[in-house]
Amino acid sequence: MWIKEIELMNFRNYEYRKIKLNETLNVFFGENAQGKTNIIEAIFLASIGKSFRTNKEKELIKFNQERAQVEINYKKSDREGKIRIEIGNKKNIFLNGIKLKKVSELLGNVNIVIFSPDDINILKGGPQNRRRFLDIMISQLKPNYMHLLNLYSKTIEQRNNYLRQIKFENKKEDLLDIWDEKLVEYGVKICEYRKEFIEKIKKKIIEIHKEITQEKEKIDIEYFSDANTRQNFINELKSRRKLDIIKGFTTKGIHRDDFSIYINNKEVNIYGSQGQHRTVILSLKLAELKVIYDEIGENPILLLDDFMSELDNKRRINFLKSIKDTQVIITCTEKIPLENLNYFSYNVIDGNIIEKK
Repeated sequence: MWIKEIELMNFRNYEYRKIKLNETLNVFFGENAQGKTNIIEAIFLASIGKSFRTNKEKELIKFNQERAQVEINYKKSDREGKIRIEIGNKKNIFLNGIKLKKVSELLGNVNIVIFSPDDINILKGGPQNRRRFLDIMISQLKPNYMHLLNLYSKTIEQRNNYLRQIKFENKKEDLLDIWDEKLVEYGVKICEYRKEFIEKIKKKIIEIHKEITQEKEKIDIEYFSDANTRQNFINELKSRRKLDIIKGFTTKGIHRDDFSIYINNKEVNIYGSQGQHRTVILSLKLAELKVIYDEIGENPILLLDDFMSELDNKRRINFLKSIKDTQVIITCTEKIPLENLNYFSYNVIDGNIIEKK
């Protein structure tokens, strides 16, 4: 699959811009704060339905404007399509001119894998960063997964509200069984999806990391969840009920899931060097790309936001040559030499995009 064209209107620092893309490799270079990452963000928005940089969608609208629009034309092995997202007082999503009722209907039309400087937080940050990584990948492949997450989140919110009512208004404790039953129903299904995809990533990442490190390092992944089985989740909720009432929120559930990555049997986020962190993230993202390929039969679009600066020129060339039949969109601060590769190059200067030959 590949994106043929992007059209931006009042999006971030772009007033209006139409950008034609190369089927394989596209490089957007320029100084910081000129609008390079905004292009990556627009593609992510059209794929996932939300930004990877902010939860406040009004921030996506150009200053002093009331609405923004992102439109992409894409081609897959079996069809072409157009996605348009309008952001104003509310967000509207259109697929081939038809307004979608929910975001889950958008997912899977354009599949992406993104590398960004913040990806190091998948390892160094809290469990929410690792859950987010899983959620973005799985939701692109299994739209029902996002629906289950939304149902679970709403149930958690309702349960937490009732926990506070028990604490401050002396409501009946046994009515928590209603929410517990729903949490278990949704949570076990979400856990099954996550375990399935962790196993798929694990199979890919072992070979990828072995090759990258020339067999010097052995990588492994372990997944942790309170919802491994239905009965386990029920037991956890019951055993923590008194504590949950005291705290006023639910302390056990798939909203606490996590996974750990090990290098030579040691947790990389604790014992890994800076170089090992970068290598593990590279292996993890390449594994994600291969898992998506196995699921849909074609490569997703690869978004590399300020990633090439981490590699010397030889490694850049080898890395890009190793990813065949994949559209790659790169942002970087300086024009990078990519001899013998077919690519489009653009200089980004304060929201202006100048094509370079």
